[in-house]
Amino acid sequence: MGTPQQAMAEALDRLWKQHHPQIVERVSQIESATRALQANELSKDQQGQANAAAHKLAGVLGTFGLTKGTVLAREAELLYAGDAEPDPGSVPRLHEIASELKVLVSSRK
Repeated sequence: MGTPQQAMAEALDRLWKQHHPQIVERVSQIESATRALQANELSKDQQGQANAAAHKLAGVLGTFGLTKGTVLAREAELLYAGDAEPDPGSVPRLHEIASELKVLVSSRK
């Protein structure tokens, strides 16, 4: 029988595998919204989805030991927050955030 720490790690691994597709989809929503913002085609609905996806990622990634992912997702959440369209000047940073999140999510097995 394993230690409590091993049991916790195994439980987190099972949860990660179970929720990985949703996490990947949330990163994809941020990517899609960023492409739409860059093309000046971001809808309010898409902005809201990106904000919600970033908020959920910020909450969950730290649970799985991806603290940097939490910080990045919070930044994206702030950039997509509010009623006003995000500043088009934030597009390069949003692309970086989405790219880094993608790498972080794919690196955790």
